[in-house]
Amino acid sequence: MNVFRRGAWMLMLALTCAAGIGHAQSSAAAPPALSVRTLDGKTFDLAAMRGKWVIVNFWATWCSPCIAEMPALSEYVGTHKDVAAIGLAYDSSPRADVLAFAKKHPVDYPLAQLDMDDLPRGIDMPATLPTTYLIAPDGRLAKRFIGPVDAKLLDAAIAASRSSRSGTRIERP
Repeated sequence: MNVFRRGAWMLMLALTCAAGIGHAQSSAAAPPALSVRTLDGKTFDLAAMRGKWVIVNFWATWCSPCIAEMPALSEYVGTHKDVAAIGLAYDSSPRADVLAFAKKHPVDYPLAQLDMDDLPRGIDMPATLPTTYLIAPDGRLAKRFIGPVDAKLLDAAIAASRSSRSGTRIERP
């Protein structure tokens, strides 16, 4: 990706980062695939997480709402044994800067930095940050959140997904 396109893309993300608040979508499409190298050198493979709810959170070092939601996501993962998470730095900052950021903002889930010139396939890249995907234990996408998430939103999405999979109709306002 040339410098101009990358700069334009990052500007668009920065502008939509603050504007992308609270929208959510769900999908019954085929299970997404994601395998990335984490900042600590390990591999995170979404397929290996079957049986757990998985939070896939796209963030950036320069995104204030992303930074603000990280402690809540960390606490959620730490208090829900059936939930795992991966934080994906959708950020073209130098790796050393992302590593320094991770030390300054520790979380209880792995972080990975995406290569902006070679993005992973199998899960849609965000148009705004933060964007969070909730993956159900069967590997299917349960919910996509655009904007910051918290425990209340995650609990509601998990409950709704469980109800819809069990055949219970959910009344929507």
